[in-house]
Formats: sequence, structure tokens, C-alpha cells
Amino acid sequence: MPYPFDCITEFMFFETSIEPSDVILIPGGSHPQLMERAAELYHQGLAPYILPSGGPTPNVSSTEWEFLRDVGLSLGVPESSILREDKATNTFENARYSWKSLQQQRINPRKAILVCKSYFARRALLTYHVEFPSEVEFYVSPVTDKTGTTRDNWYLDEQKINYVMNELTKVGQYFKHHIPNWVNSKL
Repeated sequence: MPYPFDCITEFMFFETSIEPSDVILIPGGSHPQLMERAAELYHQGLAPYILPSGGPTPNVSSTEWEFLRDVGLSLGVPESSILREDKATNTFENARYSWKSLQQQRINPRKAILVCKSYFARRALLTYHVEFPSEVEFYVSPVTDKTGTTRDNWYLDEQKINYVMNELTKVGQYFKHHIPNWVNSKL
């Protein structure tokens, strides 16, 4: 039997098919599952580079980038395939600084895989759409992070409900002023 909030599940836990791409992007985080998925996709030959993003945070002893890089190295990803963005402090900066890093490396992606937390997928995708050129095509490969929040259990636990509903609120707050820009760019 469907729940009245199934539309929230469908909206927030967004996922696409994955196709070969120019880069795998990770919008920060201190969850090893993010780099584990990115490394898996890398080893499958789906992209030649992984670009983790994230600056200093109290959740790790260094930067989110260094934490994720170390996970990638331990999984056999060559250091030369892990690009660097270690300044970002929020999701918009993750996207903006990742684009700058790619430009500095003279990498102009046409396709990119976005590896992110499952309940964060919609906000991550929208953020990268704001900061990257409109012709970049994104594929979304979400992971279950260390909180264990999934599309099948988020509504069964108060803490998981909070994670998802906080993300839903942020989608509205972060993107309402971008909608006119998106509409005008299509006219």
C-alpha cells in the first residue's frame, strides 16, 4: 500500500543509469562509502578521473578531500587519477571549486558521474547543475552512508526522517532563486 509521502522518497532518493563519463565527482563528506563507490566505478572503466571535494571539517583529522583520497588510494586508485579540491566548505563550493579544478587541469567534461549520499542526491544534482555549464550531462550514483538511511527505511526512524526532511527543506531554500535563471536560459 502506498504512503502519502512516497513522492518525497521518489524526489529525494534520485538515481540514474550510469554511462561512461569524463570524471567521477564526489561533493565532499566523511563517509568512506562515497569513495568506495567512486573507486568501484573507476575500476569498471567508467571514468579516468575521480574528483573528491571538501576542505577542513571536524569530522576528519584533515580535509574531506584528503580523507576521501586516502580511501581511494587504499582501494587501488592511482594517485594520478585522483584530482584535488580541498577548499570547499559547502555544497555550492564543492561544485564551483570542482569546476575550477577541472578547468585548471584542462578537463572539459561533457559527462560526469556524481557519487553522493542517497538522501542528498537531489540537492547535489541541482547544485552541480547551478555551477557547471548546462551542456554537462550528469549521472547520479547514490550510496548508503554510515547513517544507514535508505529509500526503504528513512520513514521508520526519527533521526532518518530528520536527515531526509532537512535535505528536502534545503532543496527549497537553496534553489528557489535559481528557478528564474533556469527558465530564462531555456527561453
